[in-house]
Amino acid sequence: MISFSQYTEMHFLQKQEGLGINQIAQKMSLSSRTVAKWLARGRYEARRNKGRSGKLDPHKATIRNWLEKHPYSAQQIFQRLVEGGDYHGGYTIVKEYVRKVRPRPPKAYLSLSFAPGESAQVDWGHCGTVAVGNTKRNLSVFVMVLSYSRQMYIEFTLSQKQEHFLGCHQNAFEYFGGVPQSILVDNLKSAVLEHKRGETPRWNPCYAAFASDYGFNIVACNPRSPQEKGRVENAVGYVKKNFLTGRTFRDFAHIGPAARRWLDQTANQRVHRATGKTPHALWEQEKAQLLALPLNTPSPARVLRQRATSTFRLNIDTNRYSVPAEYAGHYLDIHIYAEEILVYHEGKLIARHRRDYSRHEDHENPDHARALLAQRNTARRHKELQRFLQLGEHAEAFYQGLRQRRLNAH
Repeated sequence: MISFSQYTEMHFLQKQEGLGINQIAQKMSLSSRTVAKWLARGRYEARRNKGRSGKLDPHKATIRNWLEKHPYSAQQIFQRLVEGGDYHGGYTIVKEYVRKVRPRPPKAYLSLSFAPGESAQVDWGHCGTVAVGNTKRNLSVFVMVLSYSRQMYIEFTLSQKQEHFLGCHQNAFEYFGGVPQSILVDNLKSAVLEHKRGETPRWNPCYAAFASDYGFNIVACNPRSPQEKGRVENAVGYVKKNFLTGRTFRDFAHIGPAARRWLDQTANQRVHRATGKTPHALWEQEKAQLLALPLNTPSPARVLRQRATSTFRLNIDTNRYSVPAEYAGHYLDIHIYAEEILVYHEGKLIARHRRDYSRHEDHENPDHARALLAQRNTARRHKELQRFLQLGEHAEAFYQGLRQRRLNAH
């Protein structure tokens, strides 16, 4: 059972801050099921105990008196009531009453400050679904915020896989004109494979290599502590409330240009309530302190190794992509980017396709089957010649005569 103040805070976080159920659950230290149940209710209703609360009524004043003198736990209160001999109720109603008359004090958090170029924070936001080709895909928004200036970069994607995570980083660095010294991330698998409280995180090797190439340090939030990256948490809510609310998009292709205009003309030009200045104005001061972009851009691709089928196809996210027919049955290296797919055999590029986010589509490059068709035509002609030569003893001489006259022997 939650209190009325928890109920109102829960609805405020959803409607005003734009947070999702899991984010609210983490912020308030509640289960996702509890948050979903109370968000679905139109008004707060206190639990009605059927005949149980009467057992505790004679002792409520005593319990309040005990709590005023000492910070007893609910278990200690229950034990003292039982020892008194005149309480015949259970532990649960004691615990609920103690929680009600002595609510947990709200947690206090330090207000952090950052130097220009010192840090950025990143996070994903879930934004429902959008039509893509013959299907619908989950729509996500990647958000990166420079901790000093609050300059923000956003990018909408159809997946949160490794290639999108790294590609969005790359695009954000290009947008900012440099790289922050450190990036604060949540414990998502694209960045952190394992993070036990009090222990050093085990980084995703792809993200660690990417960070090394760009020269930034990875910093992970403590488990179940989203407030540590409050700047980007607030930014995700701001995107949902200010950009997405009231907008409908029939196709994914329309979202990117609209988001970029909003980012440049609204989000980074507003006066931020925490700094009293626009993010763009402070970014003009900050960008000189950002690390320089590397001369050789690191690859954000996700690499897979897969064996081509007998129909010289590779299966990627329910879609099929062709390779040259001579590589049927071979193991190939697939570099998957957000927008395209590159296929290599022993370091040689053998196929390139634009990535398709529809489902169950077949993409064949006509050139990939050409060698197989030519091989089949050659084999057919060879078989026909063998049948002709078996017609009789003069067939060989007849065939050689046609060739000597340079006629079309076939």
